[in-house]
Amino acid sequence: MTTFNQIKKLSKQLVPVASALALTVSLAACGGGGDTTTQQGGGGETPQSGGTETSDTKAKDAISSPVSLTGVGASFPDPLYQGWFVALNQEVPNLEVNYQSVGSGAGVEQFTARTVDFGASDVAMKDEEIAKVEGGVLMLPMTAGSIVLAYNLPGVEGLKISQAVMGDIFLGKITKWNDPKLAADNPDAKLPDKQIVVVHRSDGSGTTGVFTKNLSDMSPEFGQKIGDGKTVEWPTTQGKFIGGKGNEGVTAAIQQNEGAIGYVEYGYAKNNGIAMAAIQNKDGNFITPSDENASATLAAVELPENLREFIINAPGPDSYPIVSYTWMLVYPKYEDPNKAKAMEVMIEFGLNQGQKMAPALGYVPLPDPVRQKVAAAADGLSPDYTITLK
Repeated sequence: MTTFNQIKKLSKQLVPVASALALTVSLAACGGGGDTTTQQGGGGETPQSGGTETSDTKAKDAISSPVSLTGVGASFPDPLYQGWFVALNQEVPNLEVNYQSVGSGAGVEQFTARTVDFGASDVAMKDEEIAKVEGGVLMLPMTAGSIVLAYNLPGVEGLKISQAVMGDIFLGKITKWNDPKLAADNPDAKLPDKQIVVVHRSDGSGTTGVFTKNLSDMSPEFGQKIGDGKTVEWPTTQGKFIGGKGNEGVTAAIQQNEGAIGYVEYGYAKNNGIAMAAIQNKDGNFITPSDENASATLAAVELPENLREFIINAPGPDSYPIVSYTWMLVYPKYEDPNKAKAMEVMIEFGLNQGQKMAPALGYVPLPDPVRQKVAAAADGLSPDYTITLK
């Protein structure tokens, strides 16, 4: 079995090149069909204990012949998912999963077209998107994380950015690091007379969707002029804006451009050693992103039965303001019973061993009530397997 340290090391190596990485296996995609549209699984109550049979042995015995699954979507969880699927294959050699980071927008499109076995998105699908999916969709939150402002400004540590200033930066109204408004947020810092390089996503992105939805709440002017969505029109004529594909592309652009600032998933900044700004939260406190304050944010939010929730500018004195679940998009019915069973095995692994791997890579483990809801929803995919939480 692959050890935790091996997976941690592997996943850290995956961070800078996540979009180009895939497991070295040729996979056949079969989307499956069906007419179920409910969000609830039909597998009954999900056991909370593995009994006398270990989870990996149960899963290994269940997948007795080779099965391949393929998924595409969000770059946000990609380093974690890559680690999960390598470790899963070590425990269940007959099950191979290939996940490709193409962005949430492309992930939803390919899932809707049924060219993959599952998709992934950092924003829950909207009603009009769900209506386009033949047979319906189960949206399963599998992990969570913060979206941070990572910056490249040598000699400046502990940067603070208020909500109003953040809106002005991404509106192109603040273009210099020594702007008086930024200086007011950072009275003890020596900010240089240097142009700000704003780095944003160039592809359809759930990370962009989450970030702009929060920023629209923080800055009414941003909401009015730019708005929110997986893609938006950035004010490139009012400042220096550059795009990067995927979280990995934004991360690389920040590293390569002194004076840059951009929004990325916490794990990308953490594992690449990039400085992160403390962002002012709704209660007026400047919060430096960490595992603890992201967990505090999730603890204050109760996920509804359909598992779809948008966390906007999270309240609470210790809450980091921009935190999001990230969802796997799963068909309620698979025509191939072996794929249906394999999907349950994959989800079970993510809910158990996968959650233990999350913190080291900058992701937030799911609260237990959320794990239970996800397991119950997914347990109806196959009558031949029961998801067990441990």
